[in-house]
Amino acid sequence: MPRWKTVGGALLRVTAVWAVSTLTMLALAGALPDFRLQSGDGDSATRTAITAASGAGAFGVLSALVWPLLVRALLLMPALVLGLLVFVLNGSMLLLAISLIPDGRGAVEPETAIVVAAVMSAASSATSTFLTVRDDGAYRRRLARLADRRRRRLGEDGGRALPPGTVFLQLDGVGHAVLREALRERDGRPPVMPTVAGWLGNGHRVMPWRTDWSSQTGASQLGILHGSNEDVPAFRWYEKETREVMVSNRPTGAAELQRRAAARAGHEGLLTVDGASRGNLFTGGAQQLALVLSVAARRGKHNRSRSGYFAYFSDPANATRTAVSFLAEVVREIAQATRAALRREQPRVKRGGTYPFIRAFATVVERDVVVTAVIGDILSGRTAVYADLVAYDEVAHHSGPRSRDARQVLARLDRSIALIAKVAERAPRTYRIVLLSDHGQSPGATFAGAYGLTLEDLVRAGCGLPVSRRAGRTASGAEACGAEAREAARAALRRPEKDGEGRPPSDPVVLASGNLGLVSFPDVSGRMSRERIEARHPALLRTLADHAGVGFVLVMSEEHGAVVLGRGGAEHHLDSGRTVGTSPLAAFGPGAAAAVRRTAHFANTPDIMVNSAYDPETGTVHAFEGQIGSHGGLGGEQGRPFLMWPGELSPPVGEGEELVGAERVHTVLRRWLAEANGPQTPQIPEAPEVSAGAPDKTRLNGATAAPFPVVSRVAPNKAR
Repeated sequence: MPRWKTVGGALLRVTAVWAVSTLTMLALAGALPDFRLQSGDGDSATRTAITAASGAGAFGVLSALVWPLLVRALLLMPALVLGLLVFVLNGSMLLLAISLIPDGRGAVEPETAIVVAAVMSAASSATSTFLTVRDDGAYRRRLARLADRRRRRLGEDGGRALPPGTVFLQLDGVGHAVLREALRERDGRPPVMPTVAGWLGNGHRVMPWRTDWSSQTGASQLGILHGSNEDVPAFRWYEKETREVMVSNRPTGAAELQRRAAARAGHEGLLTVDGASRGNLFTGGAQQLALVLSVAARRGKHNRSRSGYFAYFSDPANATRTAVSFLAEVVREIAQATRAALRREQPRVKRGGTYPFIRAFATVVERDVVVTAVIGDILSGRTAVYADLVAYDEVAHHSGPRSRDARQVLARLDRSIALIAKVAERAPRTYRIVLLSDHGQSPGATFAGAYGLTLEDLVRAGCGLPVSRRAGRTASGAEACGAEAREAARAALRRPEKDGEGRPPSDPVVLASGNLGLVSFPDVSGRMSRERIEARHPALLRTLADHAGVGFVLVMSEEHGAVVLGRGGAEHHLDSGRTVGTSPLAAFGPGAAAAVRRTAHFANTPDIMVNSAYDPETGTVHAFEGQIGSHGGLGGEQGRPFLMWPGELSPPVGEGEELVGAERVHTVLRRWLAEANGPQTPQIPEAPEVSAGAPDKTRLNGATAAPFPVVSRVAPNKAR
């Protein structure tokens, strides 16, 4: 097409947006008493229209030139704060634009300027989007320019078709069972996720996979993106060497976990070559980053994660739309929490404080930024993209995995998936979209809500340490603090062990990761054995193992190795397979022993690990933190996420096999990239099932692992 037609089309769109902005400003001036576009003596309609056009033009120019500079200057601010400042910044630019109108004909109060700026930004954005979508020629030319620019950068032959790209979309916390329910019609109503349901009926396949014992994003995503989640026993744990608590969702913690995983796996990750990481805890080796936690603590040119905010919020219309949605989500959460309280729904947790804002950030700001970044990756023809959409997980923690609130979030996620798929249809290369989750969620009342005391209270009672008065009045607390247990604990404390400097033992560190509890004795170097624990705190292990809210307790014995303790003296010696009575792991299903045994031999595993009770009939567990939908340990749907892939890719595992562990998922995703001639990193073999015997010394991420051979492809499997 001749260049003059291209330029003419662009000028036409700019003129149309300007005209709509002018009309919007005129309408607002007539409706709002604190906003005028006339001099004190009044003006003619023509003069007023010229004034409005001047103001709209000045606001448009400032939005195009000044707004990106403001956003870049504010990138170091927390995203939540930046989102709240959007209205103020936009209103300030409108005030500046009005001040530039000749003869001082415009005037607006600051609070009114915020409203006017928001409405004008929304109107101009809608107009621009409508005209761009209607102009198919302009859209195709933009795609062609992006594709040509990319081919030149990669040195590719412009006449050669690009191989398919792959987009991995992680729906955080969506279990396999919850997904299947969202894809079915209910009571004559359409599916909650109609787009994904359509895929399943048109070539996609879906299957569950089984997580490691630590069923949470830190361990799962680290294994999926980097090929190793060794020494990650939980979401948070106490490291005795550094005397610090390692937390997966802190920037410094995520960076350290990523460094360790890359060193063990021998490569930088799934996305090393031409990849993009969006909204994740870890980079996966990608150079294109947005909202990636492991690099969030960096400063300077090496941190490109915040560029995702800049790319999105540099458009004031995007900023305004997201800010409006953010406030609407805060109101929605407050209304839903109030309704749950009025109906006395059970189980229920407190949802006040900052939670409405945290929820709004996860369900609106992060979603919008991540989806926009993925769309940009697709339009530029990037080869591999991995993005995490965290909205469902955040809401399900506080509202429940199958609550109406959570279903509404799934419906909105489906619309985001539909938008990404629509853009992919016009991308410069074919895209395969893979959906997966990192874990599910199991429902149930909190441990404290069900039994009146926290895990820390129970541990302290078993150690003979003071507990809160409230905990002591509960049945569980009274039993834990019973005369026999109290006397045994106090007798041990009268003759305490000393640390290396002769000091008495310190209080235990008790941490929670969903329904998984971790207990460490910081004054004892290395792993404290069962024998030493019983010598120091004779009542502790039995207090924990016999509690109705505890499913099992893991300790390391000097005589028997890794041992699982249950009620009534039941034991399961993991290294030998010997059991005393009924195995405490029996209720947790197949694979539980292998998962616990693997974690038992991690260097960072704490002195005691506690998994809450699990009811197989109801699927409920008891979180040791304030969540009625939880994950982090064993029990129920939290350990059964899903993997959904297009039929042209080879099946993840052979017929009759089960996909077990995040590291195994990593090998599957790498194989799929290789099938499309995508990014190549050192190939690793499909991980075999861990046997029920002693730990496998040839683990993929262990120091003694053999050289990595190339993965062979698996024959297509027609079974869904």
